Amino acid sequence: MKTPGNLIALAAALLLAVSSQAADKAQVESYRKAAEQGSILDQTRLGTCYEYGNGVTRDATEAVKWYRKAAEQGYNHAQLFLGFCYKNGEGVATNNIEAIKWFRKVGERGDPLGQYMLGFYHQYGKGVPTNNVEALKWFSLSAAQDFDLAKKTQSEVRNLMTKEQIAEAQRLAGEFKPQKAP
Repeated sequence: MKTPGNLIALAAALLLAVSSQAADKAQVESYRKAAEQGSILDQTRLGTCYEYGNGVTRDATEAVKWYRKAAEQGYNHAQLFLGFCYKNGEGVATNNIEAIKWFRKVGERGDPLGQYMLGFYHQYGKGVPTNNVEALKWFSLSAAQDFDLAKKTQSEVRNLMTKEQIAEAQRLAGEFKPQKAP
């Protein structure tokens, strides 16, 4: 079943996959060398090579390994990709709590896709209790950055809420201050 979260997962994956799309074995080795020396960009590129089988045999577990290395160093794209791996059970067991952990890291730093995903989890009660106030807060923050799907979902959630709940979500969104990247 296609849900907004699945569509967003696809969009996020395509962002970085483009950089590794035409990777041949020599390019993969170049990514690997830089990744092993700590380059978070190349760790993420190598992860996408493994996730999509570009220049290497497709291996979701290996993709997660490289995403995790970059994610643990605070790289937004890697944190998003790792969140989607946990959400979709690719290379790891499906784990909504772990997915939320990674989406929260980027969402709290102001990333609109991370914020959208936090809204998604609160709206549908996956890994957290259903909470439309929190969902609207995160959708509103994402929509304020012109994330179109968040704009659409924001109005859908509002239709399920009281005026008081909407006001509370707006207050929380207004108080939000993005954290600084590590």
